[in-house]
Formats: sequence, C-alpha cells, structure tokens
Amino acid sequence: MNKAKAILRSMRFRTIPLSVAGVLLGSMLALADYHVNVWTVVFLVITAAVLQIMSNLANELGDVQHGTDTEERLGPKYGLNSGEMSIEDMKLWVKIFVVISIVSGLIMIWVSFGSIFSTQAIGVEILGALAIWAAIRYTVGKNPYGHRGLGDLFVFIFYGLATVIGAFYICAHSLSVWPLILPACAIGFFCTGVLNVNNIRDMKTDSKTRVTVAMKLGPAGARVYQIILIVLGWVSMTLYCLFRYPDPWHWLFVITFPLYVLHVVGIWRSGGDTIDRMLPQLVISTFFFALLAGIGFIIFLI
Repeated sequence: MNKAKAILRSMRFRTIPLSVAGVLLGSMLALADYHVNVWTVVFLVITAAVLQIMSNLANELGDVQHGTDTEERLGPKYGLNSGEMSIEDMKLWVKIFVVISIVSGLIMIWVSFGSIFSTQAIGVEILGALAIWAAIRYTVGKNPYGHRGLGDLFVFIFYGLATVIGAFYICAHSLSVWPLILPACAIGFFCTGVLNVNNIRDMKTDSKTRVTVAMKLGPAGARVYQIILIVLGWVSMTLYCLFRYPDPWHWLFVITFPLYVLHVVGIWRSGGDTIDRMLPQLVISTFFFALLAGIGFIIFLI
C-alpha cells in the first residue's frame, strides 16, 4: 500500500495540465481551420499525459542517482526521495510508462493517419521517440542535459514548439498556417517559466550537483528572467491573434491575464519553499490560457 501511494505521488499529477495545454491549443487551432477526428484529440491528450508521467518518474530517478534530490531540497517529497521506493522500483515504473507511451502514441498515429508506416506517420513517430529520449535524458545517465543548463531550451522546444505544432499537424495533416509558431512559442515560454520557478526554488541544493539557468542568473536575475518569459508568452499570442482575422472571441484568453499578474507579484514576494506554490499556479494559468485561446477560435466558427 505504501509503495502504491508512493508511486502515485511520484507521478506528480499536478504537472499534467501543463503537458496537455499545448496539445489542446494545437488541436483546437486545427479544428478552427480543418475537419478533425475527435479520437485523434483524445489519444493526443492521453499520450501527452502519459509522457508527462514518464518524464516525472525519470526526473526523480535521475535526481536521486546524481544526488540532487536530498533531504535538504525544498518542495514536496515523492516516492523515491522519501525512501518508500527503491531505485529498482523506479526503473521498472519508468520502463512501464515508456511502453505505455509508445502504445498510446502508435494508436494515436493510426487513428489520425490510418497507418503507422506512412511517411507522415513515421515523421511523427520520430518526434515521439525524440520526446521520450528528451524526457529521460533530462536527468538520467551520464552528463544529462538538465544538469548543464539546457533544460530551459528543451522544455521550450518539446513543451511548446513540438507540442502545439505537432498536435496541429497530427489533427490537420497540414502546416499551412505559418503563424502557428507564435502560439507554440507562447506555450513554450510559459512552460519554461514553470521550470524556472522550480529551479529558483532549488537553487541552493542544485548548486552542489548541477547547473541551471536560474543559478547562472542568480536569485534576482532569475526573477527578471521569469518576467521576460511571461511577457514574451503574452506578446507571442497577441501577435498571432493580430495575424489572424480579427474577432473579439479570439481574445478570450485575456481572461487569464490577472492570474499572470498575481504570478509575477508572487515570484517577487516569495522565497525559499514558499515559491513552490507559484509553480502549480503557473501550471493552471497556462492550462486555462491554452484552453480559452483554443475555444476562442472555435467559437468564432459557430
């Protein structure tokens, strides 16, 4: 029973809304311009959620193996760093979710393209394989990229660009809407902000085992960096709406603006373990930002 509770904590369900935010936005933007198979969207969301859980498990495994996750680390305690699970237990669960991710992804591709062997399908499969590799190599293995200050770049690419643009392509089988890079960047900037909050919180303990962008910038610089990420996210989505045919519904996401103001204020006022509460706040804000942005373009068609 303890191990069951431990693995559930390690799955970190509070991060799942962030992983599906880009998928939902990309899917709904595709729906605004193309006919979309609803089952494709369902399996896109499932695959994104499973990949996120696998990434969380691999992240915890790597942090413990490299001595980054210690009792001194701030934030919540999970199954492995609490001692309720062994490293072998976690390795097994990572493998299980890698398999689940592959199966879910292949079903998604088959539903979308009608084959897993077509040129389009193989391209998506390569992207999926890279996503799995990136999720594991963030902290696992020798010289993981997350320990060399590259985590922000990979989060921006895989949680923003790849997620939004990939979801759009899987749903629409087309990338003809060239400004799509803008909403993808918006989600990428916000997701990078989530990682930055995590790195600000863990700055002291991380300094013993790895390097992060937050550590390079210092406490004040990392907070300025956070504001820049939030501003760039809003600028990106604003430009996208201006590029598209103007309609008031396209600006539905502006409803979430106060949440981001509260986040920026909270980042400046929080310190130590109190900054951890800013992490789920930004996750939920980004989820509703993506959801409302997508709904705004779909409502326009009704």
